[in-house]
Amino acid sequence: MNILLTGASGAVGKEVLKQLAGLEDVNLTVFDKKSGRTVKTFSPYSRQIEICYGDLRDEKDVEKVCMQKDMVIHLGAIIPPLADQDPELAYNVNVVGTRNLIHSLKNHSMGVFFLYASSVSVYGDRLDNPMIKVEDSLKPSEGDEYAKTKIEAEKEVRESGLDWSIFRLSAIMGVDNHKATELMFHMPLPTLMEIASPIDTGRAFVNAIYKKAALSGRIFNLGGGETCRITYRDFLSRAYEIFGLGNLDYPAKAFAEKNFHCGYYSDGDRLEEILEFRNDTIETYFENLRYSVSSLQKIITGVFRKKVKSQLLNRSEPFKAYNEQDKKLIQRFFKVA
Repeated sequence: MNILLTGASGAVGKEVLKQLAGLEDVNLTVFDKKSGRTVKTFSPYSRQIEICYGDLRDEKDVEKVCMQKDMVIHLGAIIPPLADQDPELAYNVNVVGTRNLIHSLKNHSMGVFFLYASSVSVYGDRLDNPMIKVEDSLKPSEGDEYAKTKIEAEKEVRESGLDWSIFRLSAIMGVDNHKATELMFHMPLPTLMEIASPIDTGRAFVNAIYKKAALSGRIFNLGGGETCRITYRDFLSRAYEIFGLGNLDYPAKAFAEKNFHCGYYSDGDRLEEILEFRNDTIETYFENLRYSVSSLQKIITGVFRKKVKSQLLNRSEPFKAYNEQDKKLIQRFFKVA
């Protein structure tokens, strides 16, 4: 089976690459932008796979990797916070790049199966209705440029004329792939979130290559299930304790009160029944996180916790908007009477 994998250097992509590279019945081609990071990521697999560097925005680059493919796993995308900071770049990579892939595949691999990675962000703010199912309307939150591109790219896939399936990924949480950014303050603390580990998510994409008939023409919510559910407040509180940061004692208005995303997938078991990909739980996530933080690191962080938390607070856009009385952003982040 000739498989093309885009975005193989990302958190999920690395897991898909690792699992696919060991399969004897797969000829794998990876396509990504060339950088020191991607070269380092792919070099251990150089004898097992075909490595092609290029840009999804460039039709000629894309065409070179679309010859005689049986399946495409399309993970490549510009993600937040960059997607929100540079919406033009996000559109050109996420939407135009997907369109370029589809066009070249229709010319050179018409029998291909196109598996596309979308996102829970397409459902928008679900604080008042946290149980999410595929049939729900798509309403990206204000300012969520990434979600907008995912909705448009999904449309490109559905109308492509190719054989396809779409997986809407929940919050993908691995100890190595989530760093503190301004986005941590965009999510309201009462948000219900269902995570999935990169390993389990990668396994879903790999198992999918043998289940095309059951997936064809369908959209699925991909999450970790009931054992991977938690509130955002509890998630952060447990992470702060592990890192030695103490309590989650930020001032009022540090966190947004609306206009983010996440919730629980009420229909997530549909995909699990087909692909049987779930192993991890919210507890294994925290076990792995605890193991990744050394005692020395926790002690040092504890000593400087006030400074660290102050620096993090400085990255809170909701807090800054409230203090500066930015009416437009206050309307976006907070429940205004």
